[in-house]
Amino acid sequence: MSETLALTGERTAPGIWHENYWFARHDAAYRWITANLPATGRVLDAGCGEGYGAELLRLAGADSVTGLDYEGTTLRHVHRVYPQVKVVRGNLVQTGFADATFGLITSLQTIEHLWEQPRFVAECVRILAPGGTLVLSTPNRLTFPSGNWYHTRELTAAEFTELLEPHFELTHALGLHHGPRLAAWEATYGSCVDAQLATGYDAWDPNLTELVRSTRYDDFEIRPGSLDESLDLLLVARPRATRAGRSAR
Repeated sequence: MSETLALTGERTAPGIWHENYWFARHDAAYRWITANLPATGRVLDAGCGEGYGAELLRLAGADSVTGLDYEGTTLRHVHRVYPQVKVVRGNLVQTGFADATFGLITSLQTIEHLWEQPRFVAECVRILAPGGTLVLSTPNRLTFPSGNWYHTRELTAAEFTELLEPHFELTHALGLHHGPRLAAWEATYGSCVDAQLATGYDAWDPNLTELVRSTRYDDFEIRPGSLDESLDLLLVARPRATRAGRSAR
């Protein structure tokens, strides 16, 4: 098992049993990408956090994967635990990369942390190669529990789409949902998210403890439709043919 970072509420990580539901929920999006999009060429994971997603992208066949994050302790962890992932410390809205550097950019559960969301989207189109692919995910504001003070602005599906449309054409608009096993548990016991947040993990009911411990990425479904009812939103996009927003150089 990989080394873990201290939990701050800002990111999730593998190997922490009481965080496992949230980790699996994040992991599901990376697994969807590796199963459905070619992770070849140069890949950037913007806001890479602990690094597990960047490593999955590398293992899926990318020529190189760069993990970009702003926090030095996090990047030292990534370098130590996933040594074949390149790490760069920097600002997501002003990365320092050259134009058209990456064929695939992923940034999952990150944009809600940013103050300058439109500027980040414009930066992604600048550093994305012609014909490249951008994949962003974010919690659905309509279903996500309120009160995460690390989030500057959470988005609905309509707001998320509106943010990308000046620069990108969407190829997939998807929502993450509980799969059959989690849905069956909730039919008996109620919302597993509410139950996790209602009390400290040391006071969880044994049924909840077992559910959280055993949750895997394949306990979630990522599919089109019912976006307003989804838990998380995932958009896949390609730059518009005009390359709007790219600076002339």
